[in-house]
Amino acid sequence: MALFSIRSNESTLTISSKGAYVTEWSIAGKNVLLPGNLERPTRGGMAIMIPYANRVRDGEYEFEGVRYVLPRNEEGHAIHGLVLNDEWELLELGPSEIEFKHVLNHPGYPTELTSVVKYALGEREFRTDLIIRNTGSRTAPLVVGAHPYFIVSPDWRIRVDGEVRICVMSNKIPTGELLPYDIDNTSRREFDDCFLIGNAEVTLESSYSTIKMVRRNMPYTQIYTGIPGSIAIEPMSGAPDAYHNGLGLIVIRPGETKTFSFTIKVLRI
Repeated sequence: MALFSIRSNESTLTISSKGAYVTEWSIAGKNVLLPGNLERPTRGGMAIMIPYANRVRDGEYEFEGVRYVLPRNEEGHAIHGLVLNDEWELLELGPSEIEFKHVLNHPGYPTELTSVVKYALGEREFRTDLIIRNTGSRTAPLVVGAHPYFIVSPDWRIRVDGEVRICVMSNKIPTGELLPYDIDNTSRREFDDCFLIGNAEVTLESSYSTIKMVRRNMPYTQIYTGIPGSIAIEPMSGAPDAYHNGLGLIVIRPGETKTFSFTIKVLRI
């Protein structure tokens, strides 16, 4: 495992080769992200989730007539993908850009999957590109996501520039039903929920900072408030448990490549 830093003027991003995990992002010495923990990467920083994002119910699924079993958490579900704890290969390192590669071969997944993650840092923004290629011989299901935790003060609010629908949940698992939701005007302060928001921009503002997220091919967003002083706003290509409910599920065929990206812009800090 190695740590790398890239910079753009007063903006600094630190990334671990373990999981291609962003451990810190600061601007002029002030943290934008809650500093991460390599032992618990989904409790701070920004983790990458491939080939599923958040939960897969009961840690198993069937695809094209074959049953697959995934590692389970204490709830009995699979969670946060299969690449968090793996070493990624450094492909390129520049002053303000870095690129990693990972090849997934796992008995719980139908094919070999080659993933490339690119981070590009600007003075007050950074972009993440995810390039996923099926380098195996079988078709496979795919959902990708990221898990950034933003530091907030207690007066935080979330605004979405577009239509929002919330996934109906049962024991933290989306049922497949979607309902309209007015996230701009909600009084709720606790979330562990998934929303379908298409290409709409998401703004998180508080006295601490104002953050805007722009996504491409990642129409779902998980919002999680379980870590005090922070909010995780997680861009995803599909919903939790998409392997069962089908919400946003992508089928990737041998030789096929899928691309996803999002940019986080700091409007005020």
